[in-house]
Formats: sequence, C-alpha cells, structure tokens
Amino acid sequence: MRQRLWLLLAAQLAVVCGSSVLQQTPAYIQVQTNKMAMLSCEAKISLGNMRIYWLRQRQAPSSDSHHEFLALWDSTKGTVHGEEVEQEKIAVFRDASRFILNLTSVKPEDSGTYFCMIIGSPELTFGKGTQLSVVDFLPTTAQPTKKSTPKKRVCRLPRPATQKGLKGKVFQESLSPDACTETTAILQPYRSCLAHGS
Repeated sequence: MRQRLWLLLAAQLAVVCGSSVLQQTPAYIQVQTNKMAMLSCEAKISLGNMRIYWLRQRQAPSSDSHHEFLALWDSTKGTVHGEEVEQEKIAVFRDASRFILNLTSVKPEDSGTYFCMIIGSPELTFGKGTQLSVVDFLPTTAQPTKKSTPKKRVCRLPRPATQKGLKGKVFQESLSPDACTETTAILQPYRSCLAHGS
C-alpha cells in the first residue's frame, strides 16, 4: 500500500520531469472502440533486472488528477497487474529494450495519458507520456473533387477570297461602304464565338 501511494504521488511530476531516458511512442494515438492499442516505452539505458511500471492519468494534469497503477514488467514474473485492473485487457511484454503496454477491447473510459516509469535509487524516471483517445468512429479524410475543365471552342476565320485567274495571290482592293458592311456581317458570328470562348 505504501509503495502504491508513493507511485501515485510521484506520477504527479511526470509531465514536468519527463525524461529522454524513457522514450514513449507514439505521443498521441486514436483508436476505435473495441480495438487494440499498443504503447511503447523504450529504455535508452541498460535496465538489468529493473522493473518497468505503467500508470494511467484519466484527465488533464491538475491538482485533482487521478493516476492508476496498471501493471509492471518483472524479469522473472512477467506482467504484474495493479489492483482493480481488468487483467484480461492489459498485458506488458518486453522486446529487447522496448516495453510494450498492450490494451485490448478498449473503451472510451480508457482514454487518458499513459506513463511508463522506472524506480531507481532513489530517483524516479518517467517517460513523457502517450495520450490515448478512444472514439466510436475514426475521422475520415474527404477525397478532393476533380474539377472538369471546359473545352475551348475553336473559331475558324474564313479564308480570304481570291480573284479568279490569279493563282496564289489575294485580290485586294479599296473597300467601298457596301463592302465594309458585308465584311462586318461575315465576321459577326466569329466575334460571338470569341466572346463565349474568353
């Protein structure tokens, strides 16, 4: 009982005194209800037979924050669970220098910040914590819609008329008022086409 109170008191300092000796990954994880969550704590020093503790903080750090001792890893006993913990949901296992907290069938009430910790002589060392958020539905990323590019209208201007008998030469003459009126009438449809295409 005395050791448990010591652990809970020491956990109040975890956010401030988080050490790079214990590197927790990921910093944040979102998991769907009834799925599994795996939290990692990697030791950057040789621990020997030292135990690794896992604690949970259910709400944001404050003077009223409540910490729970979930489980520890012991080199001879394996996973040792805390009091009032659903043992079938929580397991700790070791992979070289990494200590994995495995949570199965998570619920929204499992959301919180999880800390790993080692007890030295006499110092305590904490990881910086992993925030777990359990939700009923994971957010989806909307796919961007493709915008259709309107086809450009191609306007073909009429070829200049050539006078019969002159091959390859354009017949040019001074335009009379009547000729100017006729030319304007011919080009009118192409002006409308260009206006719509711009």
